[in-house]
Amino acid sequence: MLEEARALAGRITAIRRDIHRHPELGFAVQRTAALAAQALAGLGARVRTGVGKTGVVADLGPETGPIVALRADLDALPVQEASRAEYASCVPGRMHACGHDAHVACLIGAATLLARRDLPATLRFLFQPCEEAEDEEGVGGALRMVQDGAMDGVSAVLGIHVDGELPTGRVGLEPGWANAAADTFRARLLGTGGHGAHPDRLVDPLWIAAQVLPALYAIPSRRVDPLRPCVLSLGVLRAGEAANVIPAEVCLEGTLRSFDPATRERLDAALEQALGLARALGGDYRLEIVRGCPPLRNDPALAARVAELATAMLGPDAVAAPEQSMGADDFAYLADRAPGLMIRLGAVPPGEPPRKLHAPDFDIDEAALPIGAALLAQAALAVARPE
Repeated sequence: MLEEARALAGRITAIRRDIHRHPELGFAVQRTAALAAQALAGLGARVRTGVGKTGVVADLGPETGPIVALRADLDALPVQEASRAEYASCVPGRMHACGHDAHVACLIGAATLLARRDLPATLRFLFQPCEEAEDEEGVGGALRMVQDGAMDGVSAVLGIHVDGELPTGRVGLEPGWANAAADTFRARLLGTGGHGAHPDRLVDPLWIAAQVLPALYAIPSRRVDPLRPCVLSLGVLRAGEAANVIPAEVCLEGTLRSFDPATRERLDAALEQALGLARALGGDYRLEIVRGCPPLRNDPALAARVAELATAMLGPDAVAAPEQSMGADDFAYLADRAPGLMIRLGAVPPGEPPRKLHAPDFDIDEAALPIGAALLAQAALAVARPE
């Protein structure tokens, strides 16, 4: 399968570069989705468009029986590309800084390999919009596709993501919890505000914030079981407009990350307790917690099976066991509906330093593309035809 994929390397690379030149954001991925739909239709797949708003679902193989799904995400990021590559983004302020262009190219490559074979089950190709963002209702692309039936009847689902830490020729397979749940909190610390010359005549929410912040940052180390990983990070602290005016409120926004339901609930409760200091100090608070995607659990049996395939394909040292990540991926919604596995594809040229995802100079070693295509195709066949 790998030799076949390498024979397709020129085509797979051209697809990746075309997508890279024309990045699209969120659900507005019409061009990229049309490219994927056209490619799969050309392979004889049964194609549905507009799934999850702008996603694509394409089925190859029998129309009845088990279904194995493979997913790639379509959207780019609002980042100004710093690369001077000839295939650099031609859209100001947008780039594929997380490798989604590579994911789409690998999935089209895998479909090309699989279309040549007599398939033992339906293989479903999911081209998903809006992994990096959410719509006006706070819902991202994976959940929208689930709501539109993309996972109906699916018995297993595989995904792939480039890894900026692993060299080309290696893959990361983490059985069990791999990515964290990601929730957002928005809080307002309320005082009365007034003239900066008379702080004794008012309730200063900035002073309250100075007491609340240490309590917030102490939550992971002092309010949660130390054997249960979690993160609380603040990203927004906003207050005031004039140097001599004490504002009436302070706005805080941040992220909560966790792996298990009990820790998720504990973070919520501890957040309420920490913000409750505002009331003890004469002020008040308002809190909104927005649930994001759940934690991603890689099915151990799938991970073991794909590890065998990767070792046979790439050699005895090919499989790495990456550490759990507090990053999130809405592939977790798909893996909640059926046993799932996210494959981490090494994409750093051997001997070069790691590459930071979401950075303006991010790029991949395109030699990884046929490896990703071959591994996805081989894994899909193995799952569809278990030993």
